Amino acid sequence: MTEPKNVPNSSADVPFRSNELRKQSLAQPSSLVGVIDEGTKTIAFSIYTTPDFKEIAAHRVELTAITPQDGWYEQDPLEIMASINVCADEAIKQLSEHGYSASDIATVGITNQRETTIVWDAVTGKPLYNAIVWKDIRTSTTVEQIVAKVQDANHFKQSTGLTIFTYFSVSKIRWLKDNVPEVKRACREKRCKIGTVDSWIIWSLTNGALHITDVTNASRTLLMNIETLSWDPVLLKTFSIHEDMLPEIRSCSEIFGKITSEKSVLRGITLSGILGNQQASLLGQMCVKPGQTKSTYRSGCFLLCNTGDKPVFSRHGLLTTVAYKLGPNAKPIYALEGAVSVAGHTLSWLQHKVRLLSDSNDAEKYAEAVPSSGDVYFVPAFTGLYAPYWRQNARGIIIGLTQFTKKNHIVRAALESICFQTQDILECMHQECGYEINKLHADGKLTTNKLLMQLQADTAGIPVFRSQMQDSVAFGVAMCAAQAEGINLCKFEPEKRYYENVHYDTFLPTTTELERTERYGKWKRAVERSLGWVIKQKKTRGNTEEYYRLLSSLPASIFLISSFAMLVHSLASSAK
Repeated sequence: MTEPKNVPNSSADVPFRSNELRKQSLAQPSSLVGVIDEGTKTIAFSIYTTPDFKEIAAHRVELTAITPQDGWYEQDPLEIMASINVCADEAIKQLSEHGYSASDIATVGITNQRETTIVWDAVTGKPLYNAIVWKDIRTSTTVEQIVAKVQDANHFKQSTGLTIFTYFSVSKIRWLKDNVPEVKRACREKRCKIGTVDSWIIWSLTNGALHITDVTNASRTLLMNIETLSWDPVLLKTFSIHEDMLPEIRSCSEIFGKITSEKSVLRGITLSGILGNQQASLLGQMCVKPGQTKSTYRSGCFLLCNTGDKPVFSRHGLLTTVAYKLGPNAKPIYALEGAVSVAGHTLSWLQHKVRLLSDSNDAEKYAEAVPSSGDVYFVPAFTGLYAPYWRQNARGIIIGLTQFTKKNHIVRAALESICFQTQDILECMHQECGYEINKLHADGKLTTNKLLMQLQADTAGIPVFRSQMQDSVAFGVAMCAAQAEGINLCKFEPEKRYYENVHYDTFLPTTTELERTERYGKWKRAVERSLGWVIKQKKTRGNTEEYYRLLSSLPASIFLISSFAMLVHSLASSAK
């Protein structure tokens, strides 16, 4: 059951301005903030008023997914930039309806999918390969080689906060250097530039004048020291990466420069905010106090728990990441993070691959048709399991089927799998962050599914506060850009208690602790059965395609001669 509430004291608990200051600001003409939101599936450009941060214009487009092989995910960097330009152009056309024009946009912020990696030619400015997306698993062998070299997947955890896994940028960089001739040549000739998507966007918008990233994106590469906030020389040497290729690391909120690209309608506007999309969501959900936790439900699912100005290093598979750094001289704020690689993608799989759903948006209707999952459990480990397991060899399973199982039970089990994976991470966070997690903030496209939100509250045993802003990512980076020194469109004051723009719907748990313990125990058993499915067999000469191709390439004369020799040998033997 859903009860919409505006609960700034219990769930937002953070102000943005005092009431008096806000009244003064509203009496003055407001400036606008633009946001480039580059996600895994879509790109959008949104425009907000200040200081109330009301979205008055937006346009979004779908990105083309490129999957050359199973487990490979790519995007065209040129399409990313073209889509950004289209979205900005279309959003700005909407401003006249509200009495504004492009000249009223004071600054622009950027938020982006993290870990996704792009390499390009510093001379021509053209990509040397498609962007390799964060969930791509082609680098499995690369990761195995790295782990074999250092003997432990957590070898660099104290310096980076991360485990060695396909998820992070460094494995993609190594794969590109080892497997793409154009990248090898560009590296050798010292004209190769590497970055996460934010770096590529800024390079393109500034015609190569700026090669920068922020601390949140840099903290997802496995190359940045989590405490010094700089590229770690030991890591650079270990992975054979020259620092000149990498962007300069900056704070999340400062004036970086101006957009100069003639292809962009944003030309002449200042850039002053960069945040990885999950950190932007944390800020947009106003989780700015230690212990406050949010989960974003999209194709993947990402939980971040604010741990304050000291990094907390996990012993149970969670990641340490930079949450934000709001200015060059500001203290960095850290977070514990757990990532679920397959959340909403499970519903897409049910729609497109096995045809159990005609439309993934109908999942709630199908799941509500049955009172439970019928003891069916679905572990969607399509590309392995992320936190807290970090098992590349896991694969998806549906277990507990009986002759009475209907597709409704499987759809409900798919929704429950999102909740159980979230609970895996919440349990670890509760053990390690040192704060009681007594509520969960939620946003993202999937949160429109009310049943999912109720199942999450029932699984975790804590209230779920669903933001009435379906996606707080753009909102988070808009605030980040607006409060930058020199822009000064708002002032971030977490010690005050006023912020009226954050509204939540509250979902309260309805299950008993005994019910939760029993169901969660069965989930754990299902996960255990999903592990170890990928077993790499040693290739032998007798069973490889290469061997058969070699045989087929032998001249027919050799075959005839060998056959004749075998016949002679056989006749000689029989004559004895």
